[in-house]
Amino acid sequence: MTIGLIWATAAGRAAADRLAAAWPGECTVHEGRVRDQLARAWAESGAIVAFVATGATVRLLAPHLVAGGGKDTQPGVVCVDEAGRWAVVLLGGHAGGANALAERVSAVLGAQPVVTTGTDAAGLAGLDTLGFAVGNPERVAPVSRALLDGEPVDWRADQLWPLPALPANVGAHPGAAHGVLVTDRAPTRGGAAAAPLVLHPPSLVLGIGASRGVAAEEIAALADRVLAEAGLAAASVCAIATADVKADEAGLLAYAAGRNLPLVTFPAGELAAVDVPHPSEVVRAAVGTPSVAEAAALLAARARGRAAELVAGKTASAMATVAVARLVPMGRLAVIGLGPGAADLRTPRATEQLRAASIVVGLDQYVAQVRHLLRPGTRIVDSGLGAEEERARTAVELARAGHAVALIGSGDAGVYAMASPALEFAGDDIAVTAVPGVTAALAASSLLGAPLGHDHVYLSLSDLHTPWAVIERRLAAAAQADLVVCLYNPRSARRTRQLPAALAILGAHRPPRTPIGLVRDASRPGERVALTTLAEFDPAAVDMNTVVIVGASTTRTVAGRMVTPRGYAWMPS
Repeated sequence: MTIGLIWATAAGRAAADRLAAAWPGECTVHEGRVRDQLARAWAESGAIVAFVATGATVRLLAPHLVAGGGKDTQPGVVCVDEAGRWAVVLLGGHAGGANALAERVSAVLGAQPVVTTGTDAAGLAGLDTLGFAVGNPERVAPVSRALLDGEPVDWRADQLWPLPALPANVGAHPGAAHGVLVTDRAPTRGGAAAAPLVLHPPSLVLGIGASRGVAAEEIAALADRVLAEAGLAAASVCAIATADVKADEAGLLAYAAGRNLPLVTFPAGELAAVDVPHPSEVVRAAVGTPSVAEAAALLAARARGRAAELVAGKTASAMATVAVARLVPMGRLAVIGLGPGAADLRTPRATEQLRAASIVVGLDQYVAQVRHLLRPGTRIVDSGLGAEEERARTAVELARAGHAVALIGSGDAGVYAMASPALEFAGDDIAVTAVPGVTAALAASSLLGAPLGHDHVYLSLSDLHTPWAVIERRLAAAAQADLVVCLYNPRSARRTRQLPAALAILGAHRPPRTPIGLVRDASRPGERVALTTLAEFDPAAVDMNTVVIVGASTTRTVAGRMVTPRGYAWMPS
């Protein structure tokens, strides 16, 4: 999508150039009279950023809006003020992508996005932003209004899709004045004012076989006929699949490009292994598999979901064959590291994934940190310390049932946290996303100076999951290798002997003056930072919320900061 940038003043032109530099290849900076700039951008661009006052932009846009075209085809428009303080969504917040564009503009220019779309302002997922094609766009506004007003909205779906949370007034409400129907069936237009909003999910795959030289028009006519006869919605087709020997077939490529659909190909051997209802020895003799259309449709659908079924067997024309498969959607599990605690150390991706979930599973104290970020209607499954296995199993089971689940933990989810147990339970029947986070060790290191500037190792002193004898061997290996050692879970009310024992093992290979850094509750209220040495270290100053970093033989204190030199050749010795 090309972004047209229009401007009226030198400051506007400078800001436009900043965007163009930040997004190379995406933008066109227009020249000339502002009216002419806008006319060209409107005709050529998928979105417009106007460095022009909103009133002036409205007047310039008016003739183009009157000229026709619905909001589904019009570019989104964002206005930025002269000082670059505000990125105001003026047109096409959802359909034109302007809400998301305002966020991007603000990230580059340091502006504040101004979004007035009702669902966005209320923290709700827009019904036209769920990744589904809208069958009757005229119903988006009235159904969204009912959703915002708290009126019952009847939600019906052919299958469970992993969607963001929806508010409590959306659900099974038979007879409600407003409704949403999620289906890949072809729409029936009754024209009733209270007809449900129809959303078509990406659940269908076209399998296509073709003779050499087939025309795109023949494929299109056959595909349309097969879908219509099966009562299926063309808007739910998410991919086209065929044999890899047809990967360069011009008519097939043109058809896929014209429908803006990906073309997926499979080797004949993989296609031949698929059980299909209508195999053909003639096809086997020609391309090495008894089925192309049916087998390719099933394989591609299975690759996108956790299962697939053939919903339209193969139908042939003179030079093409089409079959249709329906996928069963996978649930989604996002394993999210929230960082060490401070809100500004939580990544934007973590927040994005939290808001994409309908269910959040986590330790109660971590859920409390992010509860304000969750969409209305989010189901929370929280528990206390010691229930890690239960949380991991619960999150995976909920994702396996088809939900969008977020499993949260502090720091990075893959470092002494929830990713490991969850992924031990998870199979290939759910989609898994891991969101990295700032670890406690990194937060502690930044407060101490640069203690992790050279090779280092993380070790947990908790013997609840690892025998102490194994931990001792690892400590000895780290000590002999002269690595900086970052100790997690160093001491608790009941585990008091492990930390002194660990320091004794390390001290056998390091001088008494070796720096040790202690950081308790890094980035949280009550944060404490202390720098000491092996000789002066007091284990009583440490608890489970403390990260202990023991320096290597090269680690030293410089201006009150703990530093492990990297050893660059240009540094003074």
